[in-house]
Amino acid sequence: MFIEDDAQMDSFWVQSALGAIKALAFVYDIITLPVYLVMQAPWKRRQDSRRVKAKIIKSDETELTYRTTEPPREVHVKMLQENIDTLEKVFNYVAKTHSTKRCLGTRQILSEEDETQPNGRVFKKYNMGDYKWKNFIEAERMAASFGRGLRELGQAPRENIVIFAETRAEWLIAAHGCFKQAMSIVTVYATLGDDGVAHCISETEVTTVITSHDLLPKFKTLLDKCPKVNTIIYMEDQLHKTETTGFKEGVKILPFAQVVKIGNDSKFENVPPKAEDTAIIMYTSGSTGTPKGVLLSHKNCIATMKGFCDMVTIYPEDVLIGFLPLAHVFELVAESVCLMTGISIGYSTPLTLIDTSSKIKRGCKGDASVLKPTCMTSVPLILDRISKGINDKVNSGSPFRKALFKFLYQYKVKWVQRGYRTPLIDKLVFEKVAKLMGGKVRIIMSGGAPLSADTHEQIKTCLCVDLIQGYGLTETTSGATVMDARDMTYGRTGGPLTVCDIRLVNWEEGNYRVTNKPYPQGEVVIGGDCVSQGYYKLPAKTNEDFFEEDGRRWFKTGDIGEVHSDGVLKIIDRKKDLVKLQAGEYVSLGKVESELKTCGIIENICVYGDPTKQFTVALVVPNQKHLEELAERNGLKNKTFEELCSSPIMEKAILKEISEHARKCKLQKYEVPAAITLCKEVWSPDMGLVTAAFKLKRKDIQDKYQHDINRMYAS
Repeated sequence: MFIEDDAQMDSFWVQSALGAIKALAFVYDIITLPVYLVMQAPWKRRQDSRRVKAKIIKSDETELTYRTTEPPREVHVKMLQENIDTLEKVFNYVAKTHSTKRCLGTRQILSEEDETQPNGRVFKKYNMGDYKWKNFIEAERMAASFGRGLRELGQAPRENIVIFAETRAEWLIAAHGCFKQAMSIVTVYATLGDDGVAHCISETEVTTVITSHDLLPKFKTLLDKCPKVNTIIYMEDQLHKTETTGFKEGVKILPFAQVVKIGNDSKFENVPPKAEDTAIIMYTSGSTGTPKGVLLSHKNCIATMKGFCDMVTIYPEDVLIGFLPLAHVFELVAESVCLMTGISIGYSTPLTLIDTSSKIKRGCKGDASVLKPTCMTSVPLILDRISKGINDKVNSGSPFRKALFKFLYQYKVKWVQRGYRTPLIDKLVFEKVAKLMGGKVRIIMSGGAPLSADTHEQIKTCLCVDLIQGYGLTETTSGATVMDARDMTYGRTGGPLTVCDIRLVNWEEGNYRVTNKPYPQGEVVIGGDCVSQGYYKLPAKTNEDFFEEDGRRWFKTGDIGEVHSDGVLKIIDRKKDLVKLQAGEYVSLGKVESELKTCGIIENICVYGDPTKQFTVALVVPNQKHLEELAERNGLKNKTFEELCSSPIMEKAILKEISEHARKCKLQKYEVPAAITLCKEVWSPDMGLVTAAFKLKRKDIQDKYQHDINRMYAS
């Protein structure tokens, strides 16, 4: 009884205090509105947001083709004037233009020290220093020397060479060294499993592999599967000496610096590539089977770079923090745009990114706090985690702080939608949240997967940034559509780039047609200079997915989109993700997963639909912290993570949480999983259940958990 009274009393005081703050805000609005109206001109922002970004250039009953209304901007025009049509020409041009400006930065690791945690366990942590920079001339000369060094080691121009390493300055320098000798780089995700790596190396018939100190030990077993490899170059570690014994006999193993040194004394000339030459064989992460090698020419890369430069405003003093895999086309093109526009790139890793990252020693600052970047690239998986982190922080506060934050958040969203900025609230509240990433980030570019509207709104609001979502595929060199920075809507992927057209084509089986109301819908097909020549050594698959029309190369994406009246694309489905249930309803598994992933209790989820049944089921990897809190509320204490995952009580409790969250997300009843299984292992690329880009491998997940799927449907 007393506890209830206390709770009611707390609630009364919270509501009273909040009421006073709301009254204060109302008075503040009345006084300041005329000033903001004159200074901020919100009607202009609303007009900019609503303006038409693309127009129809071709239409009939089965398809619609859209082209951007945007003109090329300054950098695009400069690239045409200077005839910059290869990545090799990009580096030559910027070395002359930006010569002594900071180019590539690496954070110094001073030492690795043992740190005792509150629970008594000891973890190794980094004591870190400042960033050490190479300017544009130094980076270009180092790349040229590395390329000549490769020639001295027997690598010939126009031969393939593998880069299998984590994102770092040497990765980009090595790639440009190869481009200077017209070599094609084969990019392989650092998180790809051994079989996938062996497949990429064997299929491309390379003799030389560039790797890193951390990944080199993998080659003790990998070399047996890759008999043609005779040279391995490794990027050195800052602290530890690299062990180079115990490898297959006859294979040369050299440090990166030695190859540069060999190149310094070499007489080999550069061999500039042509625009049509293959720059990269980029292996997809393989969500539907064996990774496929996508052939990307210099022309493809330059096209997407031009398109990105036309959509994103860049300033000379900008700084990018690079931590996504460079083996991902989105990050590689984004960093290439930075080179072209003279932006400094400081490298980081997910383990050292922010002050609370797992490898940062107590009292030491994370990379973002030291670098203070203004731009960053991200993927929805990381943004979802940041979003959940903000929610956890808010929910762990007192009832008053929680209610206050909710009010201020909604207050900001309301005024931003009307075209206003909220400088006072940003200063008092949200800029403190933005300090998480160093406090200066003004733009985040998201790609690689669909970003949920909720996460989009929360990140943009709480971090005070422009969060620009783009859509593209490896097969289109990550180019297709990019959001306009002035677009105030969420969950859409923008209009077409200046270098390609977007087409919607009827997909009768899924009832997606260009005649649908209120918006035309269909399979997204992309045509333009950014479209790849096809898949490496897979002519049948290339002919199935690519075609030529009116002198243009086109790619069938398999994604379903709708184009709104302002010419902006929204991805609504994927052909492979669509399941028709017994009663005839279509369920988009990807859409349901994307919405449910924003629920705090869910770390990862795979929804499964059996066409012979009337409902879907789901395999859920729960968030450990949230699971333990929910267990306590349900009277389960002192249980291990595995025990909680096996508990029918927890299954029931999480299913209830999912149902409530699905209602908030406005999912239909038939879309919401009717039964779930809690998975004890976190899905990682090593297990083969997600790709290196953390996309679900549905077939492998189904095979592993078939018994659980049968049990859920039987129940």
